[in-house]
Amino acid sequence: MCVGIPMQVLSVNGIAARATDGEDETLIDLTLTGAVAPGTWVLTHLGAAREVLEAGEAVKIAAAVRALKSIMAGGGVGDAFADLEARAPALPPHLETARAAGKTTA
Repeated sequence: MCVGIPMQVLSVNGIAARATDGEDETLIDLTLTGAVAPGTWVLTHLGAAREVLEAGEAVKIAAAVRALKSIMAGGGVGDAFADLEARAPALPPHLETARAAGKTTA
């Protein structure tokens, strides 16, 4: 399984950037996102920035990653998924339309 890690860009040098996840600082490749300014949040996989993130989304993803690390170490999830627990499950719009129309098969 591949897990994306949100990182905040500290400095940029061409297609490379120094970034931090709040604990570690590393060099990342910006080829897929293009130029970004220091302070920008990006989702990284295997040392490469894959997409630019809004700060709020980066915080949610970071909390989920911390919760997964905690579970793997025998701990609990805390409130990492509170935004999901606070709402009822929802179907994607096209499936909700089909369900509301009474369709139960493809």
